[in-house]
Amino acid sequence: MIDNISGIQLSRCFHENYIVPRLSSNLPMLSYASALVGPGSEVLGYDTTMSRDHDWGPRVLIFVREADVSQCGTIIEVIQKEAPTTFNGFPLNIEQTIVTTVPSYYGRRLGVGPTRLFEELEPLDWLTIPSQTLAELTGGDVFWDDIGELTDARDLLCFYPQDVWLFLMASIWNRIGQEEHLMPRAGFVGDELGSALIASRLIRDVMSLCFLIERSYAPYPKWFGTAFRGLACASEMMPQFLIAQNAEEWREREQALATTYRIVAQLHNGLHLTEPLEEKVNPFFDRPFSVIGGGRFAEALVKKIKDPALCKLAAFGIGGIDQISDNTDFRAIQERFQPPSGETSPLRAFYDRFM
Repeated sequence: MIDNISGIQLSRCFHENYIVPRLSSNLPMLSYASALVGPGSEVLGYDTTMSRDHDWGPRVLIFVREADVSQCGTIIEVIQKEAPTTFNGFPLNIEQTIVTTVPSYYGRRLGVGPTRLFEELEPLDWLTIPSQTLAELTGGDVFWDDIGELTDARDLLCFYPQDVWLFLMASIWNRIGQEEHLMPRAGFVGDELGSALIASRLIRDVMSLCFLIERSYAPYPKWFGTAFRGLACASEMMPQFLIAQNAEEWREREQALATTYRIVAQLHNGLHLTEPLEEKVNPFFDRPFSVIGGGRFAEALVKKIKDPALCKLAAFGIGGIDQISDNTDFRAIQERFQPPSGETSPLRAFYDRFM
């Protein structure tokens, strides 16, 4: 057993030394892809020794062509026949190796159905997909792909289309603009707990905005801070976040947040997506509260959106699924309630109501 091996390294070794020999000798003409994608901390590279207590170990997903679906049973038999109980010293649960097709697996995870995967996803479809799901489907590693479908799907999902990107950043700037003055207002009336809670929400929004600015999918809460530390802006942002998070008095909290607002405003201007916007904080009207004016950044970004549906939706101030809710079950509604063929998904139907 190699104690410091990562899940991706172990699964690549499993592919090369277990999957390949069995498929090559029993199904030499089979074209397939082998990868580690989907759920699991090892897919995003955040697994530790603690991750090994459940659902961690040597495993791969095998993708075949639609024309070869009839061979899935045979593939499973070949992989499972006389399977050892361990591989490289780690317990081997051979049933964790999945055999499927790219349209079926990716279509189900995205909630768009297999027939639409390789059609161009519409902007409203993108809004229904949690960033965690996109991180899982584009993360991990592809060990083999002589079909090309898996590589094509990952390329398709590598990041949001331009208009969706602009819309999501505008949505977060709008959230910041709605609450940035509430944090000091709560503190001003002696509600330090309420002020701290609002500050935490604002920190999360600024962090989410940074992921988008650096064109990276933000993972779900367990790995959100870990992934943020890998962003280029983290070294400058993190000290201020910690000050704001740990401050006992709202003025200190406000000063730290004001610094992060200035930094993220500079990052926005560095993208050159809109005309340069003022990067300094100003009083909130005639009140002694420092704000960046998130709404003006949102407005500038929306003006650059060309898609009519997103322009119309922006007028309602509604963002993507990650901005609408942090409820795990609600975010997964796309995948859990697959619509019948020809019907739209529940979340897509929600967005369509605003059109």
